[in-house]
Amino acid sequence: MTHIFLYGPPGTGKSTIGKLLALNLNLPFIDLDRVIETNAGMSIPQIMEHRGEATFRDFESSALKFIQNEKESVVALGGGALLQNENREFARKAGKVVLLTAGLDTLVERINGSSNTRPLLLGDLRAQLSAMLAQRREHYNSFTLRVQVDGKSADENARQAQIALGRFHLGAMGEYDVVVGNMEQIGDLLYERGLHNPMVVTDEIIAKFHLEGVMASLRAAGFEPTESILPAGEAYKNLETVNRLWISFLENRLDRKSTVLALGGGVIGDLAGFAASTYMRGINWIGIPTTLLSMVDASLGGKTGFDLPEGKNLIGSFHPPKLVLADPSLLLTLSDRELRSGMAEVVKHGIISDPELFDLCGHGLDWVKNNLEEIVKRAMAVKIKVIEEDPYEKGFRAALNLGHTVGHAVELVSRFELRHGEAVAIGMVAEAKYAVRVGVAGVGLDEAIAKTLSALGLPIDIPKEIPREEIIRAMRVDKKKNANVIQFALPVEIGRVELVDVADLESIL
Repeated sequence: MTHIFLYGPPGTGKSTIGKLLALNLNLPFIDLDRVIETNAGMSIPQIMEHRGEATFRDFESSALKFIQNEKESVVALGGGALLQNENREFARKAGKVVLLTAGLDTLVERINGSSNTRPLLLGDLRAQLSAMLAQRREHYNSFTLRVQVDGKSADENARQAQIALGRFHLGAMGEYDVVVGNMEQIGDLLYERGLHNPMVVTDEIIAKFHLEGVMASLRAAGFEPTESILPAGEAYKNLETVNRLWISFLENRLDRKSTVLALGGGVIGDLAGFAASTYMRGINWIGIPTTLLSMVDASLGGKTGFDLPEGKNLIGSFHPPKLVLADPSLLLTLSDRELRSGMAEVVKHGIISDPELFDLCGHGLDWVKNNLEEIVKRAMAVKIKVIEEDPYEKGFRAALNLGHTVGHAVELVSRFELRHGEAVAIGMVAEAKYAVRVGVAGVGLDEAIAKTLSALGLPIDIPKEIPREEIIRAMRVDKKKNANVIQFALPVEIGRVELVDVADLESIL
């Protein structure tokens, strides 16, 4: 992995946000200005006064080279640290740069409220800062990863930096990283984490597209990987397939130090994760999701399991992975129907807590195809925030069930003719209509949700040929049943849901 550099004009909060970002990602924090002062034996104002700006820039370059051999860190840079081509090229090779930006009024207010002396801004602060920004405008605008910090707390800005980077660290249920990156990284990522003896579990369809790439990356990192290829589809998400995996683990001599790599969609992740959770009382596993649905939902949170004829995911365990690596470029091999299915979960995440993500979904599938990385990063962030606050679904994590109580039942009764995301889309609209009828949501919310789902080409109505009484029966045996009522996650407005107990299931449909 590589360093994360925070850069931008004075007053954007690089040090404050950097410390929070480092804490969130479980990484060390380095303030380059403090390294410069330590190396020089004097403060930056003293360097500027006695040695001049040119000497200060030389110290800056030396400090950057000083951290070259440090372990992966979050590094706060000075506002002009990358003006020199040499420094910029170093940062490009050594990591990723996130530019923090803010309006002039915000910067002036923050700098006036700071106790730090800024030698380049002495005198009329507004005039000096305005001139500096004008001089550096083209330079700052050349950085692509950007976070606008105005009007947001340092915590929220650190979270936005994580989204821009596609980097998350989860710790509520076992510690692991979630990385939006390139599948070719997988071998190095395993090696860095000290994981051993990898076996790749995938299905017959995914194997044709992506298996060799993963195997090649593992071999390049010095591993001798094995593989287990399963039949594709929800119909095989059962105990028989889990037993097949256990036997495969034994035949390939997996032990308690081995690592299972789940290469595929939600079905493969659930099956491989559950098999790993129970083999020799639990071995390591890694998720490499290949569908949008699994990238933004199924691969996150450590829930694993398989289906019974009576319902989905009735048998399972909490067994978090050691790593999730999501490569949005893998989604380019998906059919439009599969991509739409994943977008149902993205819309759900927007409804739960990200109105901007919900609005982006309204642009339609063609826009989504051209902005897959942004969609994946933002949707991931929603689920990660929820599951970190409630890892074992004791409280608000149940908000992630929005659309799923009806959706799971519709999916099951359709005998999986409807894909998971299609059924969830139908479920979200049905549950939103109920929320409006009982006054939980304002008038028109169900229509707004239906409009966005329709723009993506997703179904919004229960097919006429599916009997309502069978859907209700399926809901009663769903894993979310509790005594005589079922808890629904109902939308209140875009960005907020509430958990509501419902006894009269007939009133939902």
